[in-house]
Amino acid sequence: QVQLVESGGGLVQAGESLELSCAASGSIFRVGAMGWYRQAPGKQRELVAQITSTGSTNYGDSVKGRSTISIDKVQKLVYLQVNGLKPEDTAVYYCNGVLTPLDSEVPRTYWGQGTQVTVSS
Repeated sequence: QVQLVESGGGLVQAGESLELSCAASGSIFRVGAMGWYRQAPGKQRELVAQITSTGSTNYGDSVKGRSTISIDKVQKLVYLQVNGLKPEDTAVYYCNGVLTPLDSEVPRTYWGQGTQVTVSS
């Protein structure tokens, strides 16, 4: 069964950096675009960063200039580093990916269960 599992969340101080990881597991034929989204209490889920299958990246305005998304396609890992964390970065961060399972060869979108990031001032 294909799934995405995030790790690396926790409590950090404002100004610090954090790296989140997302592991894609299961029988995967192809890894497409991968990304990170976040959702703060009472707010809509928003894009943090995305990386396409060709390596192009796109960042949400809230983290642009202080975050980096990267991917290890062989290990099926996606990383998100955010520098200069602010209290408003507090949210549940979700990994998202377009993956093609080996048994269907049809790409579909998967979501991880999320990891909490809390930034204290």
